[in-house]
Amino acid sequence: MAENVYEGMFILDSNRYGRDPEGVSGRISKLIEGAGGRLLVSRLWEERRLAYAINGHRKGTYWLSYFHLDGVKLAEMERNCLLDDAILRVLFLKVDPRIVDALLTHAQGSPATAPATASTKDTGKESAKDKDSDTTPVGAAAESGDPDAGGTPEATNEEG
Repeated sequence: MAENVYEGMFILDSNRYGRDPEGVSGRISKLIEGAGGRLLVSRLWEERRLAYAINGHRKGTYWLSYFHLDGVKLAEMERNCLLDDAILRVLFLKVDPRIVDALLTHAQGSPATAPATASTKDTGKESAKDKDSDTTPVGAAAESGDPDAGGTPEATNEEG
C-alpha cells in the first residue's frame, strides 16, 4: 500500500497540556512514528471552549499535524489515539496530493497569526461592520428606517 499524507486534528486535554505541553504534544509524534509514519508538520492550533463536554472536559487544546502514513496503519493509529488519556478526540483526513505543499507551507506559520476578526473578540469591542453583519433580515431595516431594527423571530414569524 502506498504512503499517503494525512491531516490529523487532535483535541487534547487542556489541563494536561497546560502542565506539560512538550510531553502531551510529544505523544502525538510518538503515536505517528509508532505506527510507522513520518511527521511532516505539527503545531498548536488553538485552545477553546468545547461545544459540549467530552469526558467532563469543557475546554480543549486543538493540535494540528500533517504526516506520511501507510493507509492500512491508520486504523491502528486511531485506536491508539482513543486509548490515550490526553487525547479527547481525533480526526484524520487524507490530503489530496495536489495541495500537500500548500497545506504544509500554511501549517508552518506561527499559531499567533490570526485573522483580523479575532482581535475584536479579545478586546470585546465590535466594529460597525460587525454590528451590521447578516443579523438583520433583508429589507427589514430599509422598511422601518432604523438600521438596528430587525424584529424578534416571534414578531417576524407568520406561520403560527
